[in-house]
This record gives sequence, structure tokens and C-alpha cells, in this order.
Amino acid sequence: MTIQEIQEEIIDEFSLFDDWMQRYEYMIELGKSLPLIEEQYKTDDNLIKGCQSKVWVHAELDGDKLVFTADSDAIITKGIIAILIRAFSNQKPQDIIDADTSYIDEIGLKEHLSPTRANGLVSMVKQLKLYAVAYQTQLN
Repeated sequence: MTIQEIQEEIIDEFSLFDDWMQRYEYMIELGKSLPLIEEQYKTDDNLIKGCQSKVWVHAELDGDKLVFTADSDAIITKGIIAILIRAFSNQKPQDIIDADTSYIDEIGLKEHLSPTRANGLVSMVKQLKLYAVAYQTQLN
């Protein structure tokens, strides 16, 4: 699936819920299915700066696709990074760089987060795209 197809699938899933409590519960469930980062990668280098909670992200190339793993010490944050990784993992770095992230706004995520969590979300997107830039440079 393309990034856009996955994003549309996420939008459809979130539209099934009537209120934000149900959406939060769904995000927590998504966080439980997150491809977890190996302990050896839970280092300061892999911590996302700008997050209130601790969020570790690791990326590596598998062929020409970037694979992300992550973890967080907070359940909502774990759900947020799971939504991002679901869209971006197993995709080509250039596709990640070019990807539109408006699906985050379409599901209403930013407006239902505290200001510090919303800043953390922006930091997570930025970090995933930076990984893509770094790996795309290696592929060139």
C-alpha cells in the first residue's frame, strides 16, 4: 500500500468513532501493536527531542525501504507514534520525504492534544522525515 492509501485507511478508521474518548482508546490499542524498538536502540540518540514523554524511534533500510520501530513511556504517545509509523514504515525514503501529513489534521488529532503533546507530534513527524532524508542520501 502507498502512504496515501494507508493514511486514507487511518482516516476511515477514525471516522467510525463518535467521540474522542473512543478515538483515544483506539489510539491506545494501536500503540499496543506498535513494532517495538529493541532495547539496544533505546538510547538518547534515538529519543525524539521536543516530546513531553520519552519517545524512541529507530530506522533502518530493508532493501530500498525504511523500516521504523519505536516505543514510548506514555500510552497516548505510543498510539501517536504508532499512527505515524503505520503510514511511513516499509516505504521508500523519497516517498516519506514527499508525503503529505494532512491526514493528522483530518482525523482531528492535533486539536485534541494538549499543546505539549501537539508539539511532540510535530517533532515526531519531523524526526521520521529526517531519517528519510538521511537514508535517501545514502541511496543516491
